[in-house]
Amino acid sequence: MARRRREDEHENHERWLVSYADFITLLFAFFVVMYAISSVNEGKYKVLSNSLTNAFNNKTAETGGQPIAVIQGAPLMPVKPIAKPDKLADQKKEEKKNEQRKKMKNVADDIKNALQPLIAQGKVKLLETSRGVTIEINDSILFPAGQARLQSASINAMLAIAQVLATSDFPITIEGHTDNVPIATAQFPSNWELSAMRATTVLRLFNDGGVGAERLTAIGYGETRPIETNTTAEGRARNRRVSILIDSARPEEPTEIGSARGN
Repeated sequence: MARRRREDEHENHERWLVSYADFITLLFAFFVVMYAISSVNEGKYKVLSNSLTNAFNNKTAETGGQPIAVIQGAPLMPVKPIAKPDKLADQKKEEKKNEQRKKMKNVADDIKNALQPLIAQGKVKLLETSRGVTIEINDSILFPAGQARLQSASINAMLAIAQVLATSDFPITIEGHTDNVPIATAQFPSNWELSAMRATTVLRLFNDGGVGAERLTAIGYGETRPIETNTTAEGRARNRRVSILIDSARPEEPTEIGSARGN
């Protein structure tokens, strides 16, 4: 009898169907719940899909359809316009620069013609710099030693420069320079005062010659900016000079830093 019972019993190979059916039931329930808590608007989804497609394809969005819904409370991202180069403004700026260069060249040529004898003698140099044109004049033809009064022979040369500069509108800076030999007089306690007074003397002559005062600036550097060594007589003679800078750059409007209105 015991052997017969063992023959009647057999293994059930389809038990996995029970687990599989339970899994499918749970999966179905999960999707039903997800569908129930979601609200899919087919029209809005289509508009969103078209907008994304057109954006990546660099095409204009299609007209019509419903607007894309915005979740309340979500911050709106501002649309930044694409900066396009202003070719017309760049062209005008370049034309203005070329016009300024042409004017500066004409001024330099006129000054060169007016001072040609002094340039030939090496008393005057005409230099082109990144800022404009500089007229470098040796003080031996301008002032007596230790004084800031123009010599009569140099006044005509300075007036010739003033006449050329009066017809332009470039800012002008007049710089006075000395050698390192100290000076201590009642009028000039140091080389600072001497160089500043010499620059101011040329400035006043230019103003009398027709150059607008608003375009003129005088600076005294004393012995602080030598162009040659001060150990030789020749070098000291080169360092005693007046430089006239004709500035091609236009002054910009100032911007206050750390103003009360900006805080």
